[in-house]
Amino acid sequence: MYKFTNKYIIIYSIIMVAIVAVLLTLGATALKPLQDKNKKNEKIGYILRASRQEFDPKNAEDTYKKLLIKEIAINESGDIIAEFDYINGLRGKLRPFDIDVNTETKKFKEGKSYILPIYLIQNNGDTLTVIPFYGMGLWGAIWGYVALENDLNTIHGAVFDHKGETPGLGAEISDLPFQNQFIGKKIFDENQNFVGVAIVKGGVRRSNIPELHGVDAISGGTFTSKGLDNMLLDGFKMAMPYIEKHRN
Repeated sequence: MYKFTNKYIIIYSIIMVAIVAVLLTLGATALKPLQDKNKKNEKIGYILRASRQEFDPKNAEDTYKKLLIKEIAINESGDIIAEFDYINGLRGKLRPFDIDVNTETKKFKEGKSYILPIYLIQNNGDTLTVIPFYGMGLWGAIWGYVALENDLNTIHGAVFDHKGETPGLGAEISDLPFQNQFIGKKIFDENQNFVGVAIVKGGVRRSNIPELHGVDAISGGTFTSKGLDNMLLDGFKMAMPYIEKHRN
């Protein structure tokens, strides 16, 4: 009977590990274009859903190309530093769509300079301003998109999602009944002061928050609701220099 030596076992193990590593690398490289396309379609889907547009998820970019007026990137002063549309291409150093909102939100919280992508979408002759948001829930990241109407005050639509919130509790931020509460809400009060939209534990009607500026929190999802509340406040503050400049 052949007796395996320690040297043979070590060499065999090294060769097998190398082969597996090469195969995994080749597989990841081969799948990356498809993964990138899926991520792009998912992001476009969020923008279109916040805009309340009908589209085929498999061909989301086709609808996006038809409805996009332009993507813009703003700095902390509300100045536009880059633009993109499918007719004129890119004006600036980076396409707004490629900006990592998570990274820029962290910069904002740290008091540093930041850039924020904003999407201008056609809607029956009007222009919707779609703002991205990023924050933390109970178990991980949460994110969303909110579309403002021409007055840059009224919410036309909103969509939210999460990485790992509890099913039946915090995960309900991704359900239509919760998201539809945002339609028609205002982010400025009657004196034109920014107030945002509060996530109200126990329900808006039982609070002293006007219905135009609040939605009912998720039952049992206290930490996720608080995280969403903070995320909306941060995101609107990031976009506010641009909103204030263009409200009129």
